Amino acid sequence: MGLLQNRCAKYTAPQEIMAAGIYPYFRAIESEQDTVVIMNGKKVLMFGSNSYLGLSNHPRIKEAAKKAIDKYGTSCSGSRFLNGTLDAHLALEDKLAKLVNKEAVICYSTGFLVNVGVVSTLCNRQDYLLLDSLDHASIIEGSRLSFGKVFKYEHNDMDSLEAKLQLCESDKMKLIVTDGIFSMEGDIVKLPRLVEVAQKYGASLMVDDAHAIGVIGENGRGTASHFGLTSQVDLIMGTFSKSLASIGGFIAGDASVINYLKHNSRALIFCASLPPASLASVSTAIDIMLEEPERIAHLWDLTHYACKAFQEAGLDTGKSETPIIPLFVRDDLKALKITQMLLENGVFVNPVIGPAVPKEDTLIRFSLMATHTFEQLNTAIEKIIEAFKTFDIISR
Repeated sequence: MGLLQNRCAKYTAPQEIMAAGIYPYFRAIESEQDTVVIMNGKKVLMFGSNSYLGLSNHPRIKEAAKKAIDKYGTSCSGSRFLNGTLDAHLALEDKLAKLVNKEAVICYSTGFLVNVGVVSTLCNRQDYLLLDSLDHASIIEGSRLSFGKVFKYEHNDMDSLEAKLQLCESDKMKLIVTDGIFSMEGDIVKLPRLVEVAQKYGASLMVDDAHAIGVIGENGRGTASHFGLTSQVDLIMGTFSKSLASIGGFIAGDASVINYLKHNSRALIFCASLPPASLASVSTAIDIMLEEPERIAHLWDLTHYACKAFQEAGLDTGKSETPIIPLFVRDDLKALKITQMLLENGVFVNPVIGPAVPKEDTLIRFSLMATHTFEQLNTAIEKIIEAFKTFDIISR
């Protein structure tokens, strides 16, 4: 056995969890992504999806994807830089720029690649990157590929950010990168104060709206729209794999910045472009989002109802203020056992354990879709509360 195989063979944590019967990953779904999915031939309530608007199986979107395949085929067979740009790419980028009220947009093949590609490209050796301590992993990976100096500030703590900015040379470029809605905690960035601090120190600002598009802002336009600060945010990033029913992502900003990325970002230049079906799906999802504001309204009705019910039962939902509701367990083993118990009882949720979060912050991630009914929500809440009582997370 070689050194590589020897090292990997020593990694047995997943096998140990499997042997205990509580392995919660790569669970196969045998149906479309909906409020109810089929697993092992049985119906399961889905409360672990990022399809916040519930559009992943919308008939208009599926039909648009089919028509795109009929017209363009299944692949662009190349990168955007060379042979992989369709007129459909340009049309979608124009629609996205109008959606978030920015001059220009460029689309990447995944949301992860957007952050890796943008963050790694924009900061040079003399520049500074300032990251929220709970920023998404893709932002962290981008910072590791960047030549810039990286500072992390305490989560959503603008005093901490200001202290880090004071360590930066005043005449060097400084880029602050933050999530809009934080993907595990469900809280929203304190954008008004963040903008104040950024402007005080001449820093540029990028907001990752992966979990905010379709959730907050005017007709789902995201965090900057939510606070009325679009002109003060330099870059807006979004993904297509959450509210917009597909895969891929985009970065929006001034035309000069997008032009620079188009010709310098390796994650764009050396990656195959988004396929036609994905482009059509996203474009149609945007149309539905704008045409049916009642989807977002219902999503928020569900959110307020669920948060109140969990809190009244004694569950710790942290600082969540969105359809992402963390249910803190603060014990890895219990979180895995609760997840398995809920699955056996017909409710799909996601455990978030170390090293993804500190052990004291282990949680169950409960997420809502606009297509959930209150009947489905009540069923899930009842079963979750019972599971938390069973494992003594809350009193009986």
